[in-house]
Parts: sequence; C-alpha cells; structure tokens
Amino acid sequence: MTSEQLEPMTRDRALALLAALPATIGPGLSDAEVEATEERFGFRFAADHRTFLQAGMPLGRGWPDWRNGDAGELRGRLNWPRDGVLFDVKHGFWYPGWGDKPEDRQEALRLAEARLREAPQLVPVFSHRFLPGIAGQSGHPVLSVYQTDIIYYGNDLADYLHHEFGGPVDNLSRARASVPFWSYFLGGEEQREIAATTPHDPYAVTAEEAVDHLLMLAIEQRIGRRVGADTLIQAALVALVLDIDTPALRDLAGLTRSEESQAHELFAQVVEELGLAARVPATDAEARWALVRWWLQLIANGSMNAIKGGNLISYEAWDQLDRPAALRPFLAWTSEYDDWKADWDTPRNVFKQRIIDDARALLAGPWPPVA
Repeated sequence: MTSEQLEPMTRDRALALLAALPATIGPGLSDAEVEATEERFGFRFAADHRTFLQAGMPLGRGWPDWRNGDAGELRGRLNWPRDGVLFDVKHGFWYPGWGDKPEDRQEALRLAEARLREAPQLVPVFSHRFLPGIAGQSGHPVLSVYQTDIIYYGNDLADYLHHEFGGPVDNLSRARASVPFWSYFLGGEEQREIAATTPHDPYAVTAEEAVDHLLMLAIEQRIGRRVGADTLIQAALVALVLDIDTPALRDLAGLTRSEESQAHELFAQVVEELGLAARVPATDAEARWALVRWWLQLIANGSMNAIKGGNLISYEAWDQLDRPAALRPFLAWTSEYDDWKADWDTPRNVFKQRIIDDARALLAGPWPPVA
C-alpha cells in the first residue's frame, strides 16, 4: 500500500511523541478497551494509531477520549468527514467514481451516502486531523478534513505529531498510501503531497510583480516543493502580457497541455535568462522566510485563501524555522479556525479575519520578523 515505508510506530517512539504534547496524558488503552471501542463504534484503528493510544491517551481540548468520552460526540467526530462530503454533494459536488450523477438531488444524496459507507473510515486523531482506520496497516498520511477541502497534514502519524506539536522525527522519507475514495481529494493516483503548488490566484499587475512571482516559484523549487507545469505556464503567460520577454519565456507561455512535460526545463532557462538564479537564497532558512513573506502577501491581498495559507506556512515553515515566536499568534488563529465548533461564542469568520490582520501586521514590521 505504500511506495516507501516509514519507520513503524513503536511504544518507545509513541512515548517520546506523547512527552512533547501540550496535553494531559492518561493511561494507554488496553487491548480490551481498544477492541471494545472498535466494536462500539464500528471501525478499526490503524496499527500505528493503536500503538500510539496504547502507550498513552492524550486528553483535553481537541483530543478524542476513547475511554470516557461522550458517545454522541465521538460518533459526531467519526461522522464529520462523511457529513462534510454530503454537505458538498448538496451544493453540487460529485465524485466521478460513483458513476453518473442522478438528476434528482435527493436520489444523488442517497447514492452518495451509500457509496460513502463503502469508503474507509477516517478516525479522528486531534481536532479535524484524521487517520484512515484500516486494521493492521501503518504509514497512511494524516489528513486535515473540512468538507471536501482535504489536505495532507503529515506523512504518517509520527510525522504529523512532530509537525503539529514537536517531539522526535526519525525518518524524513515521504511515504504515501493509497486510500480508496479519500485519495481523490489529494490528487488520486499521483499521491499529491502537501508540498504541492501554492494554491493562489494570479495576482501580478506589474512587470516587477510578474518577475517576483517567477522568483518565488524558483524558491519553492529550491526547498523541494512541487510546482506544477500549469502554474509555470500561467506565470509565464502573465509575465509575457506584462512585457517581460525572453526566448524561453515565450516558449514556456506557448506550451499546450500535451507539451507540459517541457515546462520545467523551459522554466529553468527562464530563471537563467532573467538572472533570477542569483536572487534565490542560498540557505534553506532564507528561502523559507522569503516564501513566508510571499504567502503572507497573497493572504493579505486576497490572492490565497487565508486558511490554506495559514496551514501552508504551518507545514512548510514552523518547524523548519525553529518555531519562531513572531509566527505563533498568526498560526494560533489558523488552529482556532480549524478547531472551531458551532457552540463557540466567537463566529468562525472572526478567526479568518484575524489571520488576515496578522498577515498584514507581520508584513508591516521588520523582516524576518522578531518577537
């Protein structure tokens, strides 16, 4: 199921990860408690999830209490991913693997609900982070789920816990497991990583901004992020319209879909022709700070969804830049948005606006920001 197996979860690894969590750690689940939970709610823990919970059970806000938690709340959390998909089906979403969409909306919902019962159960790890519950298997990625807005949030359970809370990380390889249905939202067979093309709308309106956009794409490649051919072609088209002109840029902008395989080679030539190679930061930290600034600008000017931008910065910069204090409030609002529940006093959109406000405040201060 995986293309490159990560280190298996062991009790010692689990204990080390538990020690880094900002949570109360209760006794681990016994075999009998695990089996009773699985029987009660009708799912199975993945092998690494089971090992983790048997070493100790995190308790407190965001953590599912499989021992003493309210049964209704736990069922609600288990139903969250499927309920979210059904909500989007009501508003037009349809998974191609279900066949032709019925014209009658109620019939479409009935069919979608039946098909969703066949998909692997996603089991909550923390807040809206889920792990596929496939008995006996390890190495599946942790997913952040909000309706059909689903992204990778960790290569496996240990990587996710390290990314979100700190603690040890032993293996930096990128394992990807194919999970029926849910993989569709992550790029299907291509097993798209979270390090995918920055999700934003074209924003350049001047030649300088167009060149800066090309530079940022080169920096993304510098730190190992995947930049799609379609993004490179689009950036070249925008630059060409804004009177940036080089031979490779014209060729890149003119590629058809069947010629996309040439995009990355042509982009490398564009970088050379525009003299951008010398502007790409030499160190990983400098490159990530440059990207953080760009992502904040995209959030501030509305070119990138604030939540996706916050999660992107959290994944690509928080740990890698040694958890800079200046980014902590910004990322806290992103976490609050992700964790939001309907019974909170503060409307959810308030947290989204706070993300945008913090992005603007960071951009107005010194760079890199200081605590």
